[in-house]
Parts: sequence; C-alpha cells; structure tokens
Amino acid sequence: MKLTDIQDPKFLKSLSVKEMEDLSAEIRTFLIQSISKTGGHLASNLGVVELTVALHYVFNSPTDKIFFDVGHQSYTHKILTGRAAEFEHLRQYEGLSGFEKRKESVHDVWEAGHSSTSLSAALGMAVARDMSHQEYHVIPVIGDGALSSGMALEALNEIGSEKRNMIIVFNDNNMSISKNVGALTSEFSRLRSSSGYTKLKASMKKNLRTSNFGEAVYSGLKSIKDAIKDSVLDKGIFQEFNLDYIGPIDGHNLHDLIQVFEAVKDHEGPIVVHVITKKGKGYVPCENDKDGKWHGVGPFNVLTGKALHEIPDGYMPWSQLACETVRVLAEKDDTITAITPAMITGSYMQKFFAEFPDRSFDTGIAEEHAATFAAGMAISGLHPYFVVYSSFLQRCYDQINHDICRMDLPVVIGIDHAGLVGPDGETHHGIYDIGLLSPLPNMILSQACDADEMQDLITTAFHQKHPFAIRFPKGCTKISDPSYIGKEIPIGTWVKYNDAPDNKAAVLTYGEDVSKVLEKVTANELPVTVINCRFLKPFDEKMLIELSQRKMKCIVYEVDMKIGGLGEHILGFMNDLSLPLQLKVFGIPDEYVQQGSERLLRKNLSIDLNTLMEEVQKEIK
Repeated sequence: MKLTDIQDPKFLKSLSVKEMEDLSAEIRTFLIQSISKTGGHLASNLGVVELTVALHYVFNSPTDKIFFDVGHQSYTHKILTGRAAEFEHLRQYEGLSGFEKRKESVHDVWEAGHSSTSLSAALGMAVARDMSHQEYHVIPVIGDGALSSGMALEALNEIGSEKRNMIIVFNDNNMSISKNVGALTSEFSRLRSSSGYTKLKASMKKNLRTSNFGEAVYSGLKSIKDAIKDSVLDKGIFQEFNLDYIGPIDGHNLHDLIQVFEAVKDHEGPIVVHVITKKGKGYVPCENDKDGKWHGVGPFNVLTGKALHEIPDGYMPWSQLACETVRVLAEKDDTITAITPAMITGSYMQKFFAEFPDRSFDTGIAEEHAATFAAGMAISGLHPYFVVYSSFLQRCYDQINHDICRMDLPVVIGIDHAGLVGPDGETHHGIYDIGLLSPLPNMILSQACDADEMQDLITTAFHQKHPFAIRFPKGCTKISDPSYIGKEIPIGTWVKYNDAPDNKAAVLTYGEDVSKVLEKVTANELPVTVINCRFLKPFDEKMLIELSQRKMKCIVYEVDMKIGGLGEHILGFMNDLSLPLQLKVFGIPDEYVQQGSERLLRKNLSIDLNTLMEEVQKEIK
C-alpha cells in the first residue's frame, strides 16, 4: 500500500510486526524527503514513528482519543489517518497544518501549538467520558521536556486525585527543542539507566501475551519499581502523584510497544507508560543534533543536510542581533544576566551562554518561572535579559504584571518572533503582545525599525530602571555598520521622515514597515510624512498634538491586532484631550490568522502595502 492510499488506521490491524517495521521505515523516508522540500518539524517526528504506529495498531482512533502534546510531532499520525498526499502543502496557506488540527480530521481530537496542555485536556476528556457513561481510552503523549512544565505537573496532581482511567505515554528522548535542563531531567536519566528496563523486556516476553492486565503484570510493575529504588519514582514524580507506572520501554521496538499497550488497555485508573525514543532517528544529522537545530527546519538538501536558503551576506537574524548586543553590553557590565525558557538555539543565545556560563540560565519550558526568576534577580541588583517568543510570553502574563511591572523592576524583555510568523500559524503568530503589555503600568514597550535602532533600544533599556520590552520579528535585518554598538535614545520619542510643512497626510508605523512605507512614499514623490513609532508605550504625545494642530490626515499602519494596538491607544489619548485627529487604522481584525507566507497573509487581511498606498492616495487628493 502506498502511503498516499491510506485512508484511516484500520489497515494496521491486519499487518504483522515485520510489515509494520517496513511501514515505519517507509514513513521515515517519506518524512525526510517531504520536509526537505517544505520545511517543518523533522527531528521530533522521526523520533515517534514506531510509537505512533503502535498506538494506532492497538487503539481505535477516533473513538479512542490519541493526541500529542504540542502536536508538532503528529506527522506520522497524519499519514496514518489519510493525509499523506497533503504533505506537499505542509504549513502552507490553506494547506496541511504542522500541528494537529480538528478541522483536518476526526482523528485530531485536540489541538495546540504550545507545550504541556495535553494532560489537563486528557483529564477533561476522561471526566466527560465518565459523566456521559461512555467507554473509550484517553491517551495523551507527552515528552520529558513538556512534563517538566508547571502546567503538566498541576495536571498530574489532579489526575492522581481523580483516578480516572487514562494512559499517559511519557515519550522520553532527553530533549525538548534543545537539550533538557533541571532536576527532573537528571532523575529521568537515572530512571532510563536503571536495570528495570532489562527486567521489563524479559517480563514482556514471558507474561504479556494477552490483553488481560492480571497479577503477572502487577508483579512486573512491582519488580520494576523495586529495581529502580532510590530513583525518581521513589522520590515522588509518578508514585507520589498516585500514578501507576510501567517502563522504560524501547520506543522503537514495535513488538514491546504493542505488548505493553495491549496490557494497559484493561488497567484501572491512570497509568504512565514510559517510552524511550531517539529524537531524529533515521537521519544522521538529526540524530547527532544536541542543540535543537533540526527541531524545526526550512527546506534542505537531504544528502548534505545543508539549508537551501542561506542568510545573505550583510544580514543577521533579529534574534541574533539582539543577543549579540546584550552580550557586548555584558562584557562591560557583570550585572547583566540572560534567561531563556528552553529557547537557547531559537533565540540565538548560544554565544552568550558560552561566554558567560555563570550568568546564563535556561529554565526549561517554564515561562512563568522564568519571568519571576528575572524579577528576583532585578530586585536584588542584577540586570536580567529575559528573551521569550511573543506567543510564549502570553503564558507568563500574570508574572510580568504582578512580579515585574507592579514592583517596577528593571527587567529587559526581548519579545522574539513578534508579528506574523508565517507557516507556524495561529498558535505562533506574535500579534497579541502589544494589547497585553500596553495596559501594564511602568511598562515601556518598543520596536526598532532597523539594526542600528535595535541596538539603541537595547542600550537604552539597560541604562534605565523600569520594565522595558523590545519586540523584534522572525527573520533577518541588514547590518549597515558592523562596528556600531548602540547609543541611548530618549524614551517615548518618535522620528519623522519625509516631512514638509505642506504635507497633507502622515503614516504612523513601526518596525520594518517604517522603511518599506518610506520607500513607497519617496518613490512616488507623495506629500506624506512617515513616522517611526519606535515606542509603543509611552508614545510621543507632543508629536500627536502637533499632527492634530496641523490638521493632518493620519493612518496608523500596524501588522498586529487592531484591538489593543497602537491605533486604538492613540484614539483613546486624543479623545481624552478632546483633540481632533482624522485617523484611520490598519491592523489585523478580530480573528485568528492561519498559516501562510507573510506576504499572502497581509494581502488576505487587507493590510498589505499596496492596500495601504491606495488609502494614502485617497487621503492626499
């Protein structure tokens, strides 16, 4: 059977273990070849091929609820549920999502793009099942990185209390995006290396020949626990949550996986099945990756492993520029520290971590902890740089509000991947942080238009005493002067370009769009002032009053949510002062934005430059 002929997982029931091993090899080859063309999450998906096949062989989706924490490792699940043909358009506009998506298939019973939600969702499903007197299995698959998150541990606590039937597959590959950190990781390592695994394999062959979960299996569980005495279980991770446990099991051995899943089907109460997998299995560059470079990739050459689209000469990723600027400042200021929630590679923190290991902190997937951790440093005289993706920042809003802003602490927050992020889609677009952070007292919020201004903002941030957030997008920026190191600029000031006394209109924007709008205006010789609104809070009140006095027609152009955005805040300010200002606001409407190229998304949302310029032409007639 061709992979593209698969309609649903039922066909697996008639296959032998050998045939499923051959199928797994075919899926792995398909994933490598397909993702090399479209980009996507490669290493995580290569690691769960056999695990996913075994789950669909033993259980009956969609009646049984099989779903993956985060969902970026669900590609094999998508293939087995009839979507192989759609991989040609993976992560493209109106194409196959890189995560589980309910609208794609009845087999996608949950969807997420962020870590550690699966256990809470699974408990909710189990409660709903029991209240409606139905019978089906709930099987969340969660990784060791996600399991260290506070939300996952909160869910484990409730799961142990509720004692609902649930099969938790603990997918342990000692990686999240990059290498895991923390005490739990050390304890999981001890668990992996215990003699219980060897004893388990022998027990599997002898005792787990049927689907009955009888005394033999219970004895096996006890012997495994005894074999790992003084390890993580006896210190409280699963046992102290009142969860039964079996494992660790070779996550690439279909025979063992099937036997265990058949056995636990009849188990009463929640049970953890500990599965050891290798992230990136089957593709050498992925298998050798310790830094997370192969977690999410763009198109690449399968033979060489090299990316097809290199960064042009003279350009640098915004994330790298931000961290490099902080690193240079840290060379002269030993109070500067760096904090990241499991995104060392994603936010280009490697060089800072290498040069200042005693001042570098990877908290793991724990954004809430990271924010308050930074606050604790700041209140004690340090100057922390907390860098976090915009979409992940949402998870620590309470901590930024209560623990950083309320105490007016000088934490510098690097908001990475701000704005539209393209193929990762609606769970990852960084378009909400302006609306979230702007209402917070003491918060300074900014975004640079180019590399030099980025360095200016970071320099300014470390020479003041308030919470200071700097947004920067995914992608690269041109480096005009490699020797430039940044200077302090007045907080709350904007900059005017192409201004003239007889100009009839002004476009107010920020970030990379400043230069794009200015280029359009000057190329067409339009009498339009372009204003770089580099500070989103506080903003330049004097300039706004001047625009009102000049009776200029103003257009706010932002590629973030219109609700809670800069335009809305300007309207509120002008209304409070009873000042007239003819203002039109471009922004993302009240809807979630799907995946797709930024150019196409802007066009479909009517916030592209051509639509803007059409409006500008109307205003100056």
